[in-house]
Amino acid sequence: MDSVSQLVLGAAVGIAVMGKRAPVWKSALAGAVCGTLPDLDVFYDHGDAISNMTMHRTESHALFYLTLISPLLAWLMAKLFSGGQHFRHWWGAVWLALITHPLLDLMTVYGTQLGLPFTHYPFAIGSIFIIDPLYTLPLIIGVGLALYREQQRGIMWSNALLGISCLYLACTVIEQHQVTRHVGAELQRQNIESTQVLVTPTPLNSLVWRVVVMSKDSYGEGFTSLLHPDSPIRFRFYPRGEALYEAHKDNAFLARVAWFSHGFFSVKEQAGHILVSDLRMGQEPDYTFVFDLGEMKAGAPPQLPVKVASVRPSASKMWAQFRQALDVE
Repeated sequence: MDSVSQLVLGAAVGIAVMGKRAPVWKSALAGAVCGTLPDLDVFYDHGDAISNMTMHRTESHALFYLTLISPLLAWLMAKLFSGGQHFRHWWGAVWLALITHPLLDLMTVYGTQLGLPFTHYPFAIGSIFIIDPLYTLPLIIGVGLALYREQQRGIMWSNALLGISCLYLACTVIEQHQVTRHVGAELQRQNIESTQVLVTPTPLNSLVWRVVVMSKDSYGEGFTSLLHPDSPIRFRFYPRGEALYEAHKDNAFLARVAWFSHGFFSVKEQAGHILVSDLRMGQEPDYTFVFDLGEMKAGAPPQLPVKVASVRPSASKMWAQFRQALDVE
């Protein structure tokens, strides 16, 4: 999730747990800091572009490690903000601010390895876009009210709006389930055979959803809307580069993208270079993570991958996709 959402979520959690045991601004500051800490791993260079993508949200997002470090951070917050008092409550506030960060990231499609060191699996629900104002605005308003009033009523407003944001997250999971059922019915109606199906919201909302359908030799992309839940989905299919993948699947970098993307990837050759794209993030033909693996000559060692600059879709293109999904003429 975006940094602003994580910051205000941590602040809201800090306010909720500490209540009037500490000045609201101190509770909010401590929560905001702890809610932001896990994402500092982006500043560590793992040596190549693919490793940097697939090793983000690893140890710094693992529930086990965050739980281990929480008493030390709680002791520090208690020393700084309460003269060493209320350690137990600071511990609860710090722990919750830390673990709600990867749990919120879990709701996006990227992949969070929160089970380390017990499993490296990149968990992802994908029911919310990485930036969603309907989730973040209640948190901002609630924390703002708590800081402005600094009384019990302000804290109550912050807690209530924190609850509303959590309820919204739950609603996105229900919406995703409804869309997934509709997609299954559409695939059956259109006689489309699929090996995997991905359903995620389009940017900045949870009304219009993007659908990616994987088959043996191709992948399809379509859009649907909760405002027209029974409308047909128009899929466009593209080659996924299965032959290229089979020829080069022993390449460690290609294999890592295939693993991290849960199989939602495509491979193509361009000017003699092999390009691999993570199909989960972005929209055809513009994807957030596209990597140039080089020429991949037989017998030659793998070249370090280079991230291809992503092209964000224009506002007009996004609006056209919205109109298609909303079935507006």
